[in-house]
Amino acid sequence: MSAKISAFDQNNQRVSTQQLLQQIYAELENGQTSFEILSSGHHNIGGPLWTEDGKPLRFDVRNPGQRVGSFGLDGTEIVVHGSAPADAGWLNAGATLTILGDGGDTTAHCAASGQIYVAGRVGTRSGSLMKHDPKYEAPQFWVLKNTGSFPFEFMGGGIGVVCGYDSEEFESVLGDRACVGMVGGTIYVRGPVRNLSEEVWLLDLDEADQQFLTENMPVFLEKVERTNLLEKLTDFSQWKKVVAKSYEERNVHSRITMREFRNDHWVADGGIFGGLVTDDYNHVAGLVNTGDDRLQIPHWQDKRFGAPCQVACPSNIPTQDRINLLRQGKYEEALALVLKYSPFPASVCGEVCPNPCMDACSRRFVDKPVTMKELGRLSRDVPAPKCKPDTGKQVVVIGGGPGGLSAAWQLRLLGHQVTVYEADKEVGGKLRQVIPTERLPENSLTSEIQRIKDVGIDVKSGTKVDAKLFETLHQQSDAVVIASGAHNAVVIPFPGHERLIKGLDFLKQINDGGRPKVGERVVVLGAGNAGMDVCLGAYAMGAKSVLAIDIQRPAAYKHEIDGVKALGGEIRWPVFTEKVTEEGVWTKDGELLEADTVIISVGERPDLSFVPRDWLTVRGMMDVDACGQVANAPGVFAIGDTVEPGLLTHAIGAGQEAALQIDDLLAGKELVPIIKPEMINQSCLSKELFKPRNRGKFCITDAKDETIRCISCGTCRDCTMCLEACPEGAIQRIENEDGSFDYVSDDADCIGCGVCAGICPCGVWAMELKV
Repeated sequence: MSAKISAFDQNNQRVSTQQLLQQIYAELENGQTSFEILSSGHHNIGGPLWTEDGKPLRFDVRNPGQRVGSFGLDGTEIVVHGSAPADAGWLNAGATLTILGDGGDTTAHCAASGQIYVAGRVGTRSGSLMKHDPKYEAPQFWVLKNTGSFPFEFMGGGIGVVCGYDSEEFESVLGDRACVGMVGGTIYVRGPVRNLSEEVWLLDLDEADQQFLTENMPVFLEKVERTNLLEKLTDFSQWKKVVAKSYEERNVHSRITMREFRNDHWVADGGIFGGLVTDDYNHVAGLVNTGDDRLQIPHWQDKRFGAPCQVACPSNIPTQDRINLLRQGKYEEALALVLKYSPFPASVCGEVCPNPCMDACSRRFVDKPVTMKELGRLSRDVPAPKCKPDTGKQVVVIGGGPGGLSAAWQLRLLGHQVTVYEADKEVGGKLRQVIPTERLPENSLTSEIQRIKDVGIDVKSGTKVDAKLFETLHQQSDAVVIASGAHNAVVIPFPGHERLIKGLDFLKQINDGGRPKVGERVVVLGAGNAGMDVCLGAYAMGAKSVLAIDIQRPAAYKHEIDGVKALGGEIRWPVFTEKVTEEGVWTKDGELLEADTVIISVGERPDLSFVPRDWLTVRGMMDVDACGQVANAPGVFAIGDTVEPGLLTHAIGAGQEAALQIDDLLAGKELVPIIKPEMINQSCLSKELFKPRNRGKFCITDAKDETIRCISCGTCRDCTMCLEACPEGAIQRIENEDGSFDYVSDDADCIGCGVCAGICPCGVWAMELKV
């Protein structure tokens, strides 16, 4: 009597494949050898199983999932009452699998022994990778009807039989591209066959083939319950067999001469390019050619690609251009260049920026990145560039932080009148309000803010913009930039949150000259860059121990973390806060982190109550388009933390881009999103031409010395190496009237050897393959 196994439990809920298989194993352990299985897409039913005494096993399966009968062993019989999905009989190792319906894709895939009988059709790639170990009986794969495309791929052995019954509407009973990569085995096929692989032969049956089919066809038809078809399917006049070509046969090639190919196949009438190309058959290119006969053509692509430092810099500063000017001895021009992109080269680039440009610098693959901070500090006292003529346009900037001042600076240089409204008593935003003076020297920030004011920007400090004032400013100005930043500290509402000190307010009070009271033991919630500033502030206010905790890996930069640890601070993660009490912080693990003072620094949100609600996203941030313009307010632009949180340098870059967009808007031009240049690929640079310095002794005392180390990625450094190295002397350096220069390759002399591209340290020369 058969064991009945169901795919559903007593509550009519589907059990997992693992649970169903465990039921089979349990019955097998109890001596059961016959199984009736009601499946519901469960995988791997029917193998590899055996009994200790060698008794045969039988599985009657309905509704199986993938790989029914996979790894089936000798002595196992599986009967699928209906169709089966993909991989039926996969890696069959001796079982008899009968499918009383259709088989899915890759039926009998990798079968090595046993028999697989299918009463219908099978899907694509069925019979692929069948193989035969001579120690065992060859696997047999019988299909009553037809197969999908790509059957019997890479077949190495065994026997396939495709009877082609009820398949008259198909052009090929083996689908398309059958037997690709076949190296062994035999396939018997009844019916039309098209587009067979060229690696096989399609042959007539011999007596041995007919005898095999005569002896085994009744067995197959009995298994699939179609014995009535025996007479029809044993008319061998309709059968062929497919066998693989031998190694020698596959490697026979009939090769025509180049002249025959050229004359008969290339451009002749009816040839590959007949009617498209004319050839007089007189000109034959040599092995080394110039002009149009070159296989590749050099192009001087100065600034076609951006340097990694420039592309990585949120403020878009092209440091490679700055260093090239220093290399040319144009010192004042080099230091002034950065002011076209940022009004804070010393305060931000030189002091507080984490310098993503250095993280991207190609020189790091040689020794160490170019030292950007020192370069930035060189521009601290450089006078402001001359502003363009007055346009008569008035732009209002809400917020005097780094983003707002960047926008105001760029707009004024472009000739527009700018008024900045700042709620604090002085502009500078978080640069002035929260960053410790240990990290940002006050004289550096003061000098650069004064330079901004000196270009003629009207600053109205101590003026908080509310909805009424904003509406007035909006109506009276030609454009508005909203750069009010994010100054509302986020507080997580767990029990005891009212005991928390807001990190932003804490830092502002310190930078304003106050001395907020802290206990000896301080816990800081949040280990980002702002959290590290809070830790430093806590120590400055007298704390003896400071612990920063976070729920994730600290987002602070390594040098920020190192600065806190140098003072004895500790950083722990992941730590999840349960509540805050007078004892300190309780974690969700039940641990008490003792603290006299708990400060939270997990981010800030902008206060945008002065703008209409329909200007905001569902998250309460400014809703802007790809040009930074507010979606529902033409002429109003938003930048920095009012759009999304970011670094100070992100705000500076956004201010610069907003100014350029406003300049186009006021000139009546259509706004187009600003796209960064594509970064040059490292494979284009010849870094091996640069001698690495000893990292252990590395020290830069004068930033101007970086002219030697900068690779000048994507920008020609005018080294003339290509001109000197060209074996044909085909390259010329042309001086332009404005002092710029171009390198040009003469097509009449250039042989397309690629030496220029190979020797160029900057990746400026590129070879175009001629098609």
